Order: sequence, then C-alpha cells, then structure tokens
Amino acid sequence: MLDTPLTGRVEGPKGPDHHPEHHHASPTPIGFWIYLMSDCVIFASLFAAYAVLGNNFAGGPGPKDLFEPGFVLIETALLLISSVTFGVAMLKAENHDMDATTLWLVVTGLFGAGFIGMELYEFNHLIHIGAGPDRSGFLSAFFLLVGTHGLHVTAGLIWLCVMIAQIRMKGMIPANMQRLSTLSMFWHFLDLVWIGVFSFVYLVRLI
Repeated sequence: MLDTPLTGRVEGPKGPDHHPEHHHASPTPIGFWIYLMSDCVIFASLFAAYAVLGNNFAGGPGPKDLFEPGFVLIETALLLISSVTFGVAMLKAENHDMDATTLWLVVTGLFGAGFIGMELYEFNHLIHIGAGPDRSGFLSAFFLLVGTHGLHVTAGLIWLCVMIAQIRMKGMIPANMQRLSTLSMFWHFLDLVWIGVFSFVYLVRLI
C-alpha cells in the first residue's frame, strides 16, 4: 500500500481508482412482502363484499341449506395439515437433507391437491343443484371469495412443483433456500386466509 504524495490517497495493488465490489442482497423478500400486503387488501375487499352480500339470498338457498359441516372440516384439516408438513420440510431443508425435504414437499403438495379437489367438488355440486354464482348476491360473494383463495392455492401447488424440480436439479443452494422460504411464507399466508374463510363464511353461518 503506497501513499501518493499529491493526493494522499491510498493505492492498492490495482491502482488508486480501484473500489471493492459490493454485493447487494436480493430484493425478492421485500418485494414479496409488498405482494403479500397487496393480497391482504384483495382478500379484505372480498371479505367486505361477502359481509355486505352474505344475507342477500334472493329467495334462494342459504348457508344452512348448502354447506355440510363435516365436509368443510375435512377440507380445512387437509390445508392445515399441509402447513405442518411444509414446516417439517423447512426443518429438513435447514439441515440440508435434500431427499427428506423433497419428500415432505411432495406430502404437502398431496394435501394441497386434496383440498383443491374437495373445493372443485363443492363448486360443481352447488352449480349442479342450481346454486351457482348467478343465483344470488350471497352465492356470488361466496364463489368469488372461496374461488380466489382456491386460485391462490393452485398457484402455490404449481410453485411447489417448480421448487421440487429446482431442489432436485441444483440441491440446497442458498438461492433455493431463499425461494423455499418465500414459498413457505406464501403457503402459511393462504392457511391464515382460509381460517378466516372457514370462520366467517362457514362456521358463523352454520351456528
């Protein structure tokens, strides 16, 4: 290291104009939190719409005529258990156990797929008996709220499949760990939203 007599700058081996490279953290976590906040606004709007339209039956069937408590409980259990299995997958990922992580992600995907399958069955059944979204304000709000959540879960399942493929191809590299952590936030967020749906749309209406 040499002090130049005219400038007093410290010269390194690459000259006075050399500056060390700075590695900036990925903006993905911040961007994803912003996305989750926007999703919160969307679901809050859908809950508000349901609160306004939930009693507008237009002479048609109401919640007690359409919803089966046992069916909804099983549907809810599938999604909540998938949140637990995702948590186990994250623990395995932190231990860099690729095979165990993959296994628990697959189990999570199966529970999520079961949830979507039951939701599609419910929608098909309601439409078949003439209780489609065009029947009343209540059913329009119901299909919109529950259907939007279902689309999010479907997107999460696609993301989950892509994540499994990335892990199998590249292993537990830092980039995959970050992506897995982001997906975990998304999946647990959907579980929280569903707890609200179950409580506000199903449970309260059936009591």
